[in-house]
Amino acid sequence: VLKKLKKNSKIKIHVGYNHRFHPSVILAKKLIKSNSIGSILYIRARYGHGARLNYEKEWRMDRKISGGGELIDQGSHLIDLSRLFLGEFVSVKSSLRKYFWKSDGKVDDNAFLILSTKKNKIAFLHCSCTEWKNKFSFEIFGEKGKIEINGLGKSYGTENLTLYKMKKKMGIPNIKNWKFSNKKDMSWKSEINDFFLKIIQDKPIESNINNASKNLKIIDKCYKSNVLGI
Repeated sequence: VLKKLKKNSKIKIHVGYNHRFHPSVILAKKLIKSNSIGSILYIRARYGHGARLNYEKEWRMDRKISGGGELIDQGSHLIDLSRLFLGEFVSVKSSLRKYFWKSDGKVDDNAFLILSTKKNKIAFLHCSCTEWKNKFSFEIFGEKGKIEINGLGKSYGTENLTLYKMKKKMGIPNIKNWKFSNKKDMSWKSEINDFFLKIIQDKPIESNINNASKNLKIIDKCYKSNVLGI
């Protein structure tokens, strides 16, 4: 419905993917644009939390309400960030598991994904709500080095980015680290401000309805192709 509405009007639609607006992700984009790690080879990412008592009874674990489990929740952000850095995926392989949370909603509490582009660049992703210590780890491997993002603040730990730049003779890389110690997560505010600015300047929305649709199509493929029948 929203796609049809956008097609037939000048309405600007922004779909919230606030992780794009975390300072570490913004810095990673700048470093890649400046060729700090060369051409990207692949991505490895993990995102998880340990939930809480009676989590299996909450709306997130009811497929009729949420549309899925951990994959559509935190997994959607990993897919979005992977597409941001690698482009579009043409191959989707997944294994969805129900290891711990015995919900009635038939949803996954762990999702393992291997996504590949036309040029065989891989994103290996794992999202989980049996990650007993909250974790966010996003690694971008290039021909000349690696960018590693860890933490999102609060229970996920201090947000930081580390650049590992290979030397000409290889060996131990040069290391540079940036820490972002905001007490509050400002990504949502930055996202809304960007949306308002794009409206005022009449510029294209980056995280638009088409972007969200592509993320959800990947998620849909994962649920439809899952052989475990959760």
